[in-house]
Amino acid sequence: MPSGGLLEPPEGRQVFRLTFQPTPADIDENGHVNNVVYLRWAQDLGTAHWRSRAPADAQAAWAWVALRHEVDYRRALLPHETALGRTWVAATAEGPRFDRFIRIDAEDGAMCAQVKTTWVLIEQATGRPRRVPAWMVELFS
Repeated sequence: MPSGGLLEPPEGRQVFRLTFQPTPADIDENGHVNNVVYLRWAQDLGTAHWRSRAPADAQAAWAWVALRHEVDYRRALLPHETALGRTWVAATAEGPRFDRFIRIDAEDGAMCAQVKTTWVLIEQATGRPRRVPAWMVELFS
């Protein structure tokens, strides 16, 4: 994760987008979106991106499990604001690990949270990690 820097997708990288509207349950005692909600949205972005790109047979054969999340929080998102989520993946995988980058911004473009998350590819039939095949990397680049 860039130290103090904002995550931005590299030039030409495929970017997947989702919009989130906070619910009353997402708001904490401080009157803004709770930090754990950003993690849920990050997982929702990653899962939706996979489902939007991978063919049904691949989705039946493979699953992703989150291994690590690094989150930077920058700006509170208020109850009436819409969150704009963007995600993209690393250019390469490392064995079964594949890094994903996420930005969640307010409608005014201010970054609310950014996440670098590492996912592990799991073979559904065995429940064991497997090396990310080149075709999967290409699917998201």
